[in-house]
Amino acid sequence: MVKVSFSSALAQKDVKKDAETLIPEEDKDAEAALSPLRHQSRAWCWMMCLGLALMLSGVVVGGAYLYHHYYVQEEGRVFVCGVNYREEDYMIQDEVENPLRQLQERIRVLEREQVELISVPVPEFDDGDPADIVHDFQRRLTAYLDLSLNKCYVIPLNTSIVMPPKDFRDLISNVLAGTYLPQSYLIHEEMIVTERLEQVDQLGSFIYNLCQGKDTFKLQRRDRILGMQKREALNCHKIRHFENKFVVETLICEQ
Repeated sequence: MVKVSFSSALAQKDVKKDAETLIPEEDKDAEAALSPLRHQSRAWCWMMCLGLALMLSGVVVGGAYLYHHYYVQEEGRVFVCGVNYREEDYMIQDEVENPLRQLQERIRVLEREQVELISVPVPEFDDGDPADIVHDFQRRLTAYLDLSLNKCYVIPLNTSIVMPPKDFRDLISNVLAGTYLPQSYLIHEEMIVTERLEQVDQLGSFIYNLCQGKDTFKLQRRDRILGMQKREALNCHKIRHFENKFVVETLICEQ
């Protein structure tokens, strides 16, 4: 009697082979096709995540840029304004003796820096000088650049005349919107040149940019100088400007 036996390795191999023969051919092809699809799906997932991250960062950066750009444009907006005023006392109603005049200027209000920048063009109807003016509320200083003389003059800020930046901006906005159309009057202030300023770099960046490279002088209000009489003959130049609900004529005189 002959005994027939199979090795375990051969048996497992045949079973595995038989099991493989039980899988239809189309299933094998599907399994082979799904393998690269899984890799592609994972790759697309990573790419989408990366793309979303880039898009979100772009939105943040772009939003910050737009806000900054809008803020700078709004903060740096230049207003061109005009005001009607009378040469003398505003209570006089005689149109022939006291006709209306008009003053125009370019105004830039920087609320964050607490600075007002005023540019007065060449006047059309009087002998005033064109000028650039800086009112610095942080430094509490005012600087006038007389463009006819190319000289700069610095004096402590007169807060009783110069309107603060926020209030001044609101006034300008109302004028432009037509909700406030001023027919103003003229007030006078007289300044006397007292001394030359050799250094302007400590007067703040705005006044420094205005006065650098130019002869710069310190001013004092005439009514505060003891012993000075109104009848004294002085060499004076006037600058008419609009920085409140009225027009100011600043007379700058040299002794």
